[in-house]
Amino acid sequence: MDTVDLLLHPVRLRIVHAMSGGRTLTTSQLCALLPDVSKATVYRHVGLLADGGLLVTDGEQRVRGAVERRYRLQRARAVIDADTAASASLEDHRRGFATAMATLLAEFNAYLDRDPDPAADLVGYRQHALWLSQAELAEMISEMREVIVSRMGNEPSPERTRHLLSPILFPAEEPPAGGQ
Repeated sequence: MDTVDLLLHPVRLRIVHAMSGGRTLTTSQLCALLPDVSKATVYRHVGLLADGGLLVTDGEQRVRGAVERRYRLQRARAVIDADTAASASLEDHRRGFATAMATLLAEFNAYLDRDPDPAADLVGYRQHALWLSQAELAEMISEMREVIVSRMGNEPSPERTRHLLSPILFPAEEPPAGGQ
């Protein structure tokens, strides 16, 4: 299975999210982080991600007669590059967007199932309609990328909580004839 097929599945994408930040986790720990997903499903998808090279074994230990593996995400492998995205069909884009939305919904429902405080957690799901030229759009994307990438190297620590940020951007209308 190629990287695109591996990543375009809601459970596998949630596992990739959970493994971010240089974490090493066992499948049992992943099951605890994804309590709404059956253990058999988590084990199956961890196996697929490991077979596909997105997860690597980062140690083993015997637990009650079984071998328990710790996995680490191969961050460089867990991306869909610009060339692949550019050559994707419209159906591929539909599938990718549907997977992203299904993953986002599952993650948000899991958050709500923990009996959280959305106001204290600064939860947001705002949408803004912006009028932008191609140059303004490129500049905004560059600025956003700079802010996000500067924090992607943060590793887990006692004062940090893993957050899911899902920027979605697409033209909501066709450009006017003549570029007006």
